Amino acid sequence: MKLIVGLGNPGKEYEMTRHNIGFMVISYMARLYTIKVSKLKGKALIGEGMIAGEKVILAMPQTFMNLSGESVRELCAYYKIEPADVIVIYDDKDIDVGKIRVRPKGSAGGHNGMKSIIYQLGSDEFTRIRVGIGTPPQGLVDYVLGRFSKEEQVAVAEAGKNAAEAAEMIIKEDVSAAMSHFNGL
Repeated sequence: MKLIVGLGNPGKEYEMTRHNIGFMVISYMARLYTIKVSKLKGKALIGEGMIAGEKVILAMPQTFMNLSGESVRELCAYYKIEPADVIVIYDDKDIDVGKIRVRPKGSAGGHNGMKSIIYQLGSDEFTRIRVGIGTPPQGLVDYVLGRFSKEEQVAVAEAGKNAAEAAEMIIKEDVSAAMSHFNGL
């Protein structure tokens, strides 16, 4: 079983913001794989289904970004999922809009949601799919809580599709295959 977590902030005011790209990808995956993400468990909206023949939990933590780890820890404990079977999808300001990067493990890279997950799991040994939101021209908080321009929305939709495909490839094959295929795009 895999736990696929998209990071974001709950609430209407944060919908479609750069920081909520993880939620956008989970919503896309839910439609793509016909998984209803509507049950509240472990401080997250979740849906259970199948991707590439494997049972998955799609999750959108309903804590704010800085406390995402609480939700991930509770879901891992409830479903008895090891960090190696967790895939986290989140925004990255150091990657161009529309690009993704897959990594098998690593540091938080300054991302507060990732800091929380690493702290709560006591491990950085989980897969990440980082979705580029571009470098902020001004203040970071205003930028990540801002919305994508019309021009960026096309690239973001493609990145969301690629992130979903990368998650499926990780499940079907492994992280290395997804890295080889998607990190150069």
